[in-house]
Amino acid sequence: MNRKTGETDVTVELDVAGEIRTGDGVLDHLLTALFFYMGREAKVTASYDLRHHLWEDVGITLGEELRSKLPERFARFGNAVMPMDDALLLVAVDISGRPYVSAELDFKEREEGFEASLVREFLWGLARSLRATIHVKTLNGVNAHHVIEAAFKGLGLALGKATQESGKLESTKGLLEV
Repeated sequence: MNRKTGETDVTVELDVAGEIRTGDGVLDHLLTALFFYMGREAKVTASYDLRHHLWEDVGITLGEELRSKLPERFARFGNAVMPMDDALLLVAVDISGRPYVSAELDFKEREEGFEASLVREFLWGLARSLRATIHVKTLNGVNAHHVIEAAFKGLGLALGKATQESGKLESTKGLLEV
């Protein structure tokens, strides 16, 4: 999947071997963790003007790629409780057709490059294009790197579960609008 605008040029390919090279070392590190815990290989390339645009457009492009690869019937829900040193996060995903994000990323110690605002841009881009509800809640955490990396690892586990094939349509309505 490719997204090219006046601000970014992002390509995300799932289920292919390749490197993650966005030009932002922090985002590369976090995407590597996300795909590992999702249980999928991925190739990501990007060029950009501002980090804000990069993080949002990578989220949008990933959501579009995930939607294009959803099985006809998929598990829909996924969740994880992810520890990482001082950090403990709860992540829950519902691929329901209703985009929403609640991102409570709380930490006391900042670390260069690890910014809650960029994570929120990524999550909102992903939620809108995947048409998913995503909740990320910090249960405990001091270090920004640990909190944010635990969020991406938990998101990987939750997305891995939610996108797996299911034997039935996961809706009491009999319809999922994704």
